Amino acid sequence: MKLKTIITIFYWLVLLFLAAMAGSLVLSRFDTPLKYRLFSVQSGSMEPAIGLGSVVVVIPQESYGKDDVITFRSERSAKETNTHRVVEVLEDKDLNRIEYRTKGDANEDPDSEPIPLRRVVGKVVFSVPYLGYPISFAQTQTGLIVLVVIPATLIAYSELISIKNEIALLIKHRQENKKVEKKKKTGSAKLVKRKKKPKAKREITVRTK
Repeated sequence: MKLKTIITIFYWLVLLFLAAMAGSLVLSRFDTPLKYRLFSVQSGSMEPAIGLGSVVVVIPQESYGKDDVITFRSERSAKETNTHRVVEVLEDKDLNRIEYRTKGDANEDPDSEPIPLRRVVGKVVFSVPYLGYPISFAQTQTGLIVLVVIPATLIAYSELISIKNEIALLIKHRQENKKVEKKKKTGSAKLVKRKKKPKAKREITVRTK
């Protein structure tokens, strides 16, 4: 495989990685029209179903049932989330209130407090193993610089160099074309000068006596 092909493949892999990181950061931190959210799993409480370092894809639902795996916000901080399985649905019709008792698959006991519906982010529809490690690292200041800023800067620099080279090549072609046109015009002018003018016809007058 040629070196140029390897560089091109590496270049596109880096672009795809940057796009994936950027998309993951947006979906993990902000609400979007897609309604999908991504969250990194920071513990092994849901193993073996969802391993440590996985990323879970979460979609909000109108209601949740027993055995659904849900992601919910911590009561202490809205930025802190947990992903556990619903083991019981607690519904108080008089107060029009629904809560969910949750438990990690690897834990022996359920969570200490039921989770009110307002704190539930959504239901886990699938998970991707190990992807949570780079996403979690990218959310730190060092990770953002190493995984996003530096590669993006290198790619931008590479693109600027390519654009500069293309412009220089275009200017060179135009200059060469101008030189060719100038030579053609000069050659045509010389041919016109060298072209012999036709001799004037002499009139012969015959005198008669």
